Amino acid sequence: MRTNEMLQAYPATMNLDRGLLADAVEAIVACAQACTACADACLSEDSVADLRKCVRTDLDCADVCDATARVLSRHTGYDANLSRAVLEACIAACRACADECERHASMHEHCRVCAEACRACEAACGALAATMS
Repeated sequence: MRTNEMLQAYPATMNLDRGLLADAVEAIVACAQACTACADACLSEDSVADLRKCVRTDLDCADVCDATARVLSRHTGYDANLSRAVLEACIAACRACADECERHASMHEHCRVCAEACRACEAACGALAATMS
């Protein structure tokens, strides 16, 4: 990904650590992709009825991650309160999705992979949020 390169090219001062921000954005984008793919894989399972909540949680998490990555990628007129709020929403969505996918991880490899992506995203967003004033 070109996240770090784009952040380093930003011409103005940033109120966030560019390295932590790049790590978070990359984890968020990876999580959105994993959640979207997991939802699709769940829909292909024979036991799809048992995976309804997983599909919903995957799609909710992917949508929150997409919005969060876009907000965190913009810095002109930076609003710390909004950035913090979207990070907190992303952390909550990732936690819920990881919890749900972990319930199915022993039966469905895609759920195991998705849960790992969600936990990594939750950690990266938490590390960034911890630095915000």
